[in-house]
Formats: sequence, structure tokens, C-alpha cells
Amino acid sequence: MLALEMFRSVSRTMAGKAIGGRMPGVLSGFAAPLRLVTIDEPRADRPGWARLRTRLSGICGSDLGALSGRTSLYFSAVVSLPFVPGHEVVAELLDDCEDLPKGTRVVVDPVLTCAARGVEPCTACSSGHTNRCERITVGHLAPGLQTGFCKDTGGGWGQQLAAHRSQFHPVPEGFSDEQAILIEPVACAVHTALRAGVGAGDRVLVSGAGSVGLFATLALRELTDAGEIIVVAKHPHQRDLARDFGATEVVAPGEVLRRVRRATGAFQLEPQFSSPYLLGGVDVAVDAVGSKQSLETALQATRAGGRVVLSGMPAPADLSAAWFRELEVVGTYASARSDDAFARATELVATDAVQVLAKSVASYPLHRWREALDHAHSAGRLGTVKVAFDPRSSS
Repeated sequence: MLALEMFRSVSRTMAGKAIGGRMPGVLSGFAAPLRLVTIDEPRADRPGWARLRTRLSGICGSDLGALSGRTSLYFSAVVSLPFVPGHEVVAELLDDCEDLPKGTRVVVDPVLTCAARGVEPCTACSSGHTNRCERITVGHLAPGLQTGFCKDTGGGWGQQLAAHRSQFHPVPEGFSDEQAILIEPVACAVHTALRAGVGAGDRVLVSGAGSVGLFATLALRELTDAGEIIVVAKHPHQRDLARDFGATEVVAPGEVLRRVRRATGAFQLEPQFSSPYLLGGVDVAVDAVGSKQSLETALQATRAGGRVVLSGMPAPADLSAAWFRELEVVGTYASARSDDAFARATELVATDAVQVLAKSVASYPLHRWREALDHAHSAGRLGTVKVAFDPRSSS
């Protein structure tokens, strides 16, 4: 089968890490540790496993981070190279799988839990907190925190992959593939909204208006009793979408503290040789980008005793505010079965705002992978929320 494969290359990874932030084009050129290959199809010869044919697979920020070398070495112990990326997957079953017949269209919950690995459930899996599985390096599979980061399962950036019944969520009749590809990232946003612990009337800041920030805004508005939701957006089309998704107000990055200060009566301080920050601020802030700037914006705009939620994979940042202002810093990774996240996400994807957004999903065949990655790196500027691969396509 044809697939894009990420392989171990210290020189390419270091090149991407050194200049990828300034020259994103190198990450789809010579510096990308990615290649288009013909490989054997993943096997599905254990109970509960099935082969799938990929219909669409999204390009996520974590995929771009892995290709650029920005991902922390912390994760090197929970992946197995070479692997086929792609954890946002819409596919059709090539085999009957328990109660699901061959041909069923599904979205994949990518987390490789105890059930998928064929081991006794850990404490986290037993309680439904499947995204906190403690067995992601053991069992009959190679290490891999998710489908798309494990060499044994394949991923959505290939024509076929293999997955376990526990990972399958049938796609409702009437959903396009473009709608369905948004279910997994929206399920992550559902988990973010529930982890944020927003109280009735709380003022919330969402730092970032890419797909993570927009879906988090939607989930916060629909699933919590948040009051004002302020979204930080760089580009005009993001500002319009943020309002459609439930933002009370949308501000540019340079306006955040001034707007929050005016709304909350906070004091703004100007430290020497460092960024300004507030004494006072929002009740909850969500970092939906994972950059140093976006995380520090969230920290600097949150009141003492407030909560900062890490929804994007975080970059190193100055954590002085977390210590000095006694902030609760909360991580939010993937989605949990205990949240019924995929069912809730499916309902949100059926809303008018997301249906309109789904029509703008840009898809590419595998052989145009360099063009697809260039598009994904520039998605915000180009007005695209989601870029995906269609391994069935040849043009």
C-alpha cells in the first residue's frame, strides 16, 4: 500500500528544529523526516481488530510539531519509529468487527488503550479516563500513545490502517467525510471544555483561533455556563468564525491585556525587560496554540487563583505567574470515554456553524504531501481551518 512514513533522521530533525519556525517550507522539503513509500498493510489478526481503508485523515498541529522537531523529547518513549502519521481518521471497515459489518464508515478514537493492547485494564481505563492509559508501551503492540504514532497500527496518512473495536465510532448517515473528519478534534475540545472547570458566569479567555481554539470556543459555549468568552485571533476570517462559534468578543494578540483590564478592572504592570501582566483578569484561560507567546498570554491575563488550561501541546514559557499568582495549570490531552466525548462531538459537528466550516476542508492525495504540509503550515493566513489527506485520490 501507499503511505507517508515518518522515519528517524537526527540531521533532518535538527534542521527542522533550527530553522523550521522561521522557514516553514523546509518542513515539507529537505528537512522533513517524511517519505512516500510502498509498505505492507498493517495486520489485524487478533480478536477485536479490523483493517480499515482511509477516506480522509487530518493534519494536526501535533503532526506538524513532530515533523518540525518542536515536539519535546518527553514523547520519544511513547512512539515507535518508523510510523505512518495520521490520528484524525475517517475510514471504512474492510472486515466485519464484532457488531460492526464490513463497509461501516467510522471515525477513530486514536488513543491506544489497554483494550486495544490486549492487557488487563489499568486504573485509568477502568474509570473511563482512557486518555490517561498507563499501558501505552506494553501488550502486543509497539509503544505508541495513539494510532498515527505507532509502527504496528499504521495511520491515516496511508491507504490502510488497523484499529481495535474500542476505537470505532460509526459515522451518522448524512454526514459527509468532511464533517466526520472534524469529530475527533471536536471530541478533544469537548474534553477541554469539561476539564476547564468553568463556573456559572465565569469570564474565559481562549488564546488562539485555529481549529483547536475555535472548537474549544464552541464546546465552552455549548457545554458550560461560561459568561463572557474572549478569543484571541490573528486573522480576519478567524475573528468571524470565532463569533460564529460563540465568542462574546474577539481581540488581536496585542489587545488582550488592555481588553481584559478594561473588563475586569485589573491593574497592568510593566516589568523590566519582560512582557506586561495583570493583577486581576479572567477566571479561566485556555491556551489553544501551544506557543510560548500564547501560553504566556494566558498566564498573564488570568486572575490570582484562576485556572490556565493547556489545550495545545505547550512550548517552554515563563511560569512565574503560575507560582506568584497561585494559578491552577491544567493539562488536557485527547478525549476520555468518561466524557462521552465522541457522542457530544458528533452533536456539535451537526450544528450549522460546523457544517459550514466542513465545506472548507482542503484535501490532498498522498503524492502531493509537500503541498499539503505547506498549506497546513499556512492555514491560518490562508483562511483554512482543516487540511487533510485523501489516500484514495490520485489528483
